[in-house]
Amino acid sequence: MRLVFAGTPEVALPALDAIAASRHELLAVLTRPDARAGRGGREGRRNARSAVARWADEHGVPVLQPARPSQPDFLADLAGLAPDCCPVVAYGALLPKTALDVPRLGWVNLHFSVLPAWRGAAPVQRSVMAGDEVTGATTFLLEEGLDTGPVLGVLTETIRPADTAGDLLERLSAAGAGLLVASLDGLEDGSVVPVPQPTDGVSIAPKVTVEEAQVDWRLPGFTVDRRIRGCTPAPGAWTTFRGERLKLGPVRVLPDDDGLQPAEVRATRDAVHVGVAAGAVALGEVQPAGKRMLPASDWARGARPAVGERLG
Repeated sequence: MRLVFAGTPEVALPALDAIAASRHELLAVLTRPDARAGRGGREGRRNARSAVARWADEHGVPVLQPARPSQPDFLADLAGLAPDCCPVVAYGALLPKTALDVPRLGWVNLHFSVLPAWRGAAPVQRSVMAGDEVTGATTFLLEEGLDTGPVLGVLTETIRPADTAGDLLERLSAAGAGLLVASLDGLEDGSVVPVPQPTDGVSIAPKVTVEEAQVDWRLPGFTVDRRIRGCTPAPGAWTTFRGERLKLGPVRVLPDDDGLQPAEVRATRDAVHVGVAAGAVALGEVQPAGKRMLPASDWARGARPAVGERLG
């Protein structure tokens, strides 16, 4: 089949590699416009291309980067390419019906949950934060609703106790690449038939905000643990110490409360414990404002938290 691939971040690259190595013809990629990046004023900032755009540049594949996929010039370019199908992985913009109608076999989206669970922008983060034991990936045909289209294929993946959202997404993107190519193959030869999603079991996965990533130490240890792992690496879980932001890596839930009140800090030579609801956690790595990530015990040797001092 003739394909136009739509995607933007690094997580889309395993699928792009798999498609490039498949029997199908990759005509072009569709990705988000270059973003301004860097520090300082306009002179100090540069245009940063998406991971998918950089891949396409390196492989000599044409790049489409409309500000909005509803723009007439983009729609004309897409129609001129005459794709049979458009595979999608984390493109990052809603596609209008005028675009959805261009490929004769539609747009096949690889989504990192078992639909209809966790429809939306952050399915992996929400799954970890909710304490799910199993998740997966789904290929489905895009329609105008939010991740509501008929399903082509599904795989499942166990969520491990120490998984961060980044760990889990890395595994799902690798496994999902094969699922996406198999779905495209099946659409082409007619061996895969779209099946409507179930009407029950629907949950929504909105983007995790920076505000939502702030740790509430009044919650139980298992909830704090899941929240931090679900926000790792992005947007990054955080708290405050002496009025300044302190970024947090994954923690370890302790078997007892260590005599600490919620948010109370106790530092020893080798560990930093923080109280939570009816328990305590041991901090792993932390990142003070303007500095690198470092072991919590190293941070505490410099910060010297006082007896009874609290985070947040």
